[in-house]
Amino acid sequence: MTHTAYIAIGSNIDDPYQNCIEAIHKISKNDSIKIISKSSFYQTSPVGGVEQDWFINCAIKINTSLTSDSLLFNLLNIESEMGRVRKERWGPRLIDLDLLFYDNLILNQTKITIPHPEIQKRNFVLIPLAEIAKNLIHPTLKKTIGDLVKESTDNATVNKLDYII
Repeated sequence: MTHTAYIAIGSNIDDPYQNCIEAIHKISKNDSIKIISKSSFYQTSPVGGVEQDWFINCAIKINTSLTSDSLLFNLLNIESEMGRVRKERWGPRLIDLDLLFYDNLILNQTKITIPHPEIQKRNFVLIPLAEIAKNLIHPTLKKTIGDLVKESTDNATVNKLDYII
């Protein structure tokens, strides 16, 4: 069975753009995952109050035969392979791969929450996601991603870049 999932990708250490490209490449190498669409890249201001460099963010839509748990495990493995170390909440990161949606699944467990609980609060997620899934309906909020962007009170800066994948 094929499932549709959306993943947010971000980085602000070393070469953030290249880190995002590498993560997308690693995701695409999994035979159980097919990338359907990719957003543009965006330069975004950091959130959470930690002094750090700006981020590069994007979003992808995939089809996968993996379960939600297996997909999350795969994403965490890619982060580890690339050298991600989890030090501080909202701190700098070499790569961040967040599973945003998995079909219309609503799941709230210790290791995995779907949809990602912070989507509607973060323009650095919403704006790239809206580029590839404006009409996607958030399964718990019952609103489209486009509407969530319009209603967002996040004042973080999100600038579209001209980079091409």
